[in-house]
Amino acid sequence: MLIGLCGGICAGKNAIAEYLIQHQGFQLLELISKSETRLSNDPNDDLLIQTKSRENGNFQSKFVFETVDALLEFVTKRWQERWVTTDIIDETIVERLILRPFFLLVSVDAPVSLRWKRFTERCRQKQVEPLDLEKFVLLNDRHLYERYIGRVYLTDRAQVRLFNSSSSLDELHKSLQRLDLADEQRLRPIWDQYFMQLASLAAQRSNCMKRRVGCVLVRERRVISTGYNGTPRHLPNCNEGGCPRCNRGDGGGVGLSTCLCIHAEENALLEAGRERIREGAILYCDTCPCLTCTVKITQVGISEVVYSQGYNMDKDSAAILEAAGVHLRQFSPISNGLIDLQEFKETTQN
Repeated sequence: MLIGLCGGICAGKNAIAEYLIQHQGFQLLELISKSETRLSNDPNDDLLIQTKSRENGNFQSKFVFETVDALLEFVTKRWQERWVTTDIIDETIVERLILRPFFLLVSVDAPVSLRWKRFTERCRQKQVEPLDLEKFVLLNDRHLYERYIGRVYLTDRAQVRLFNSSSSLDELHKSLQRLDLADEQRLRPIWDQYFMQLASLAAQRSNCMKRRVGCVLVRERRVISTGYNGTPRHLPNCNEGGCPRCNRGDGGGVGLSTCLCIHAEENALLEAGRERIREGAILYCDTCPCLTCTVKITQVGISEVVYSQGYNMDKDSAAILEAAGVHLRQFSPISNGLIDLQEFKETTQN
């Protein structure tokens, strides 16, 4: 596994790399090429920040490479070991690394005022006069937004985006311990996560004015059919006024008998048909099925229902599924995307 860390000045990349090295058995990889962010284009400008970890961090690497291709060749032969680098400095490097199944790109960000405070403390530790806030903001803008090399252009590619507002290393370490960046599910989703993501993708096709829902039917880890909620064929789409009930904005459970939208589960069941479903089929859905869908699910022989979000009929649906011998469970995927480390720490401590 190779974790690449990118982000703004003093966002916490090196602190996270140090944690991974000291507590989770990672080893540091470095590129020889340096990247500097200067306050101006004057070559004599001494107000710069070295983004190299050997300059900013408390650690050095014995694995140093002249090119990203050399680094990649080295890691490919040792991909089952744990590696980390903070030298994700441009899109060329990202393009080379992100194609590999063992690479995880992680971006790190923090409020600019907090990063300026960290920057000031670092300068004082090195007995260097720190920049005032205004100059730091200018430096930060160039570092993040300069054309072609700005770090912000890399964050869109990150599988995990960390918001590091921690006020101490102890807080940061507690959050990182619980988060566990080294979990290999971040590299390759397990089957539940894979099929639930397909259900969420199907939901994006929904035009229902009330709620987007997606569903996937699976047997023996093969997709049988997909479905999303919306009005029947040849009727105007729900978002075009096809379902008066949804467009009136009635509350949950109100006027269901007048709703013209077919639910995601119903569409998936209709597309598959009972002959294709058979015993052993699993239904993945964004939300726990309603009573109407639950009855149909039990009738066609679904063996298991997996959902991600609750619904206002969960208990009634669960009772019917249990009586019919259909296993019901909720799946909570591993945290990816944007993660506030401070909130993550507070949530996990409750």
